[in-house]
Amino acid sequence: MAKFIKVRCENCNKFFLKDSRHYRENIKFGHNFYCSRKCEYKYKTRRKDLICENCGKKIERTLCAISPHNFCSRSCAAIIYNKKRPERNAKKIKCKNCGKTFKRWVTGNKKYCSMNCFNKVNLYRPEELLEIIKNTAKKLKRVPARREFFGGINKACIKFFGSWNKSVSEAGLVPNRSHDNRMYRRVNARAIDGHLCDSISEALIDNWFYKNKIPHKKDVHYPSTNHKADWAITPESNNIFIEYFGLANDSPRYDRSIKEKEKLCKKQNIPLIAIYPKDLYPKIHLDNNLKSKFKDYLSI
Repeated sequence: MAKFIKVRCENCNKFFLKDSRHYRENIKFGHNFYCSRKCEYKYKTRRKDLICENCGKKIERTLCAISPHNFCSRSCAAIIYNKKRPERNAKKIKCKNCGKTFKRWVTGNKKYCSMNCFNKVNLYRPEELLEIIKNTAKKLKRVPARREFFGGINKACIKFFGSWNKSVSEAGLVPNRSHDNRMYRRVNARAIDGHLCDSISEALIDNWFYKNKIPHKKDVHYPSTNHKADWAITPESNNIFIEYFGLANDSPRYDRSIKEKEKLCKKQNIPLIAIYPKDLYPKIHLDNNLKSKFKDYLSI
C-alpha cells in the first residue's frame, strides 16, 4: 500500500498529501509541489514589478525572465551597454537626405538615418528604369529576369509600374513566362477513333492518323521514365514516337521538357517526329505538311 507524505503547495501554501513515489521523484529532480494545475500555472506565470535601468519605466517580468540587468527595450539596453564600452566610438553623422543628426558606430557604414531617406535619394525615375531594362536586354540578347537586377532597380520597377512583367511590357518587351506556374489549361477533346486528346490541335493530328490509316497508340511512356509521348506509330520493327510541341518557345519549363525528351530518344535510339503549330495552321496546309513528315509511314 502506497505511503502518503504531507507537503506544502509552493503557490498557495496549502498542505496536501503526496504519495511517496512522486514525493521522492520531485525531491530528486528539484521540482516544487503544487496542490493543483491551477496553482502550478499561477506560480509559473507570476510576474514581478521591475524598473528599467535606463529610463526608469516600470516593467513586468516573469520570475524565470528576470536577469541581473533589466530594460524596457533594446534601445535602452544599447544605451547602457554602449556607455560601458567607449571603445566603440559612437560618432554623430548628418543624414544626406533630411539633415537630421544621428549616431553611427565605427563598424557601421550608414549615410542615412532611415530606409525612407535612403529610398528618397536613391529612387529612379520611370524613364531611367525603362532605359536600364532595354539596355540590359540588348546586352543579354533576351528579356532580362527580375533577379538579374541589383541596387533596388527591381523594387523601383514594381513601385512605379505595379509588377515586374508590367515594367517589361512598358519597355516594349514580351515578359518571360513563369518557370513554376502551369503553362496552359488543358481542354480535353475526343478524336474519331475514341482517343482522348489534351487539345483541339492534338485531336486534328489524331484524326489525320485515323483517316490515313496509320496505326498509332496514344500517351506512350518513354522507357524507364514518367514522360509520355503523345503518340507512337507501331510498325512491326519498332515504335516511332510522335510529339506535338504546341508551346515551343513559349515557356522555359516547356522548352526544358522538349530537350529532355529529345535526349531520351537519342539515348534509347527511338525515332522522334516533332509537330509544331506551324505544321497545322492554317488548316488548308495541314494535310500537305503532315504527309511530308509521314511519307515513309503512310503505307504501314
